[in-house]
Amino acid sequence: MEYDYWDLKNKRVLITGASKGLGSVCAEAFAKVGAELMLTARSDDLLCTLVSKLEMPSNHEVFVGDLCEMEKIQELAARAHKFGPIDVIIHVMGGGLGYSDPLLEWDKFQELFKINISSAAEINRLLLPSMVKRSTGNVIHVGSIAGREATGSVGYNSVKAALAAYIRTLGRELADTGVVVTGISPGGFWAPQNSWERFRQRDPDLLKQVIAQKQPRMKLGDASELIPAMFFLASRQATMMTGCSVPIDGGEGLTYQ
Repeated sequence: MEYDYWDLKNKRVLITGASKGLGSVCAEAFAKVGAELMLTARSDDLLCTLVSKLEMPSNHEVFVGDLCEMEKIQELAARAHKFGPIDVIIHVMGGGLGYSDPLLEWDKFQELFKINISSAAEINRLLLPSMVKRSTGNVIHVGSIAGREATGSVGYNSVKAALAAYIRTLGRELADTGVVVTGISPGGFWAPQNSWERFRQRDPDLLKQVIAQKQPRMKLGDASELIPAMFFLASRQATMMTGCSVPIDGGEGLTYQ
């Protein structure tokens, strides 16, 4: 698939959750169009393997750490400032952690909030003032169709709905600063080592049933299908999108909003 280059060449892009899944797909795509990347995840091995496969590996840096820990977020922010003024932040880190109990324990709810919204909010708190000062910057959060309708577990639906509210309100608050805050709300899609890949390995027959019931196209999307929208939201052409969470779900969604 060919992508429009927009204005991303030489832009400095921070991607969280970059070692696998959509994060790694974003890294490969943004490197291909000439962006300089700071990639972060918990796995040193996976990050280093990813960077070795990217266009111009020497242009990119990795930061290894658990961004659910405050000190690691602070270390990341310090490294990001040294890397250079960050032009684009892509918050891919997130997930449901397999927590399906509707009466979720306190500590598990806190984990879900940290990985899906609190970590991203703290990174934004530390890095966005520089963007505001320069009157330019793009921040993209990867949400979910579950932020709009009850398609997942109680915990996952709740934190993704909170993320959608955060995107809308932060986008409004910063709308006159030149910083564009957006998100995407994907439906089901394949990506390296993501939850759908694990589902396929665990129970391929049940997965076929789920796809037949939920996917109007009778197939899951592919992570590569999200990239053109990500390119657009990362560009200066997206200024009117601030505060918006864009659904990309292949018709899976059932709401009108």
